[in-house]
Amino acid sequence: MWPPSRIDRGRPGASLAVMPYTLITANRNYSSWSLRPWVLMKALGIGFSDRLEPFAKPDNYDDFRAFSPTGQVPVLIDGERTIADSLAIALYLADRHTGIWPKDDEARIFAQGAACEMHGGFSHLRNDCTMNIGVRVSAKPMSEGLQRNVARVREIFETGLARFGGPWLAGTEFTAVDAFFAPVAFRIRTYGIDVGKGQVWVDQVLDHPAMLEWERAALAEDWREVSHEEELAAAGAITADYRAI
Repeated sequence: MWPPSRIDRGRPGASLAVMPYTLITANRNYSSWSLRPWVLMKALGIGFSDRLEPFAKPDNYDDFRAFSPTGQVPVLIDGERTIADSLAIALYLADRHTGIWPKDDEARIFAQGAACEMHGGFSHLRNDCTMNIGVRVSAKPMSEGLQRNVARVREIFETGLARFGGPWLAGTEFTAVDAFFAPVAFRIRTYGIDVGKGQVWVDQVLDHPAMLEWERAALAEDWREVSHEEELAAAGAITADYRAI
């Protein structure tokens, strides 16, 4: 059994006196994978030390290997343990904190399936609509693959809201499935993507205090990484740029 100080600290208002975790993430403006555990831990009141390791060049593998076995972020440090990968972090936290997944069986099955699908799929959405929080883009016509990805995102959003009543994807509480789709919400806004009735969830998550905190940090970043900016240029024409100069 885990020590009492490490259990049931998964809701706002819980004691944060013990902060055993360090979460390593990259640029707020670009790093969609980093956002997932960061916003999850923030939303559930799980205390952590926040460490930023920015993308300094197109390939950061060798530099990131100093703290990450995968050469990638995010990474959760818990004492002598290093947990790499956003899904691995969510699973690790779920063994130690309440609230990561919904309590209801059907909602939990839906949430876990959707989160895993997001983690392992949607390659066209990732590649064609790279995350860049601080801009708005008039996107190029969607490829067939991107159209399929967007249709599936819309289906997940609308299904979750209809089945479990909202305002979150699996019911009344923010859980890991919301965290895993949180970067998609930024992409939807950046590229003006239509997700039908799922826009209700998009508006809800973009207004979450943790998301607003992440966004403020993203807009304040004054550095640019060339490969990420090239991906943005390939996606369409920038119509507005709210980032620090």
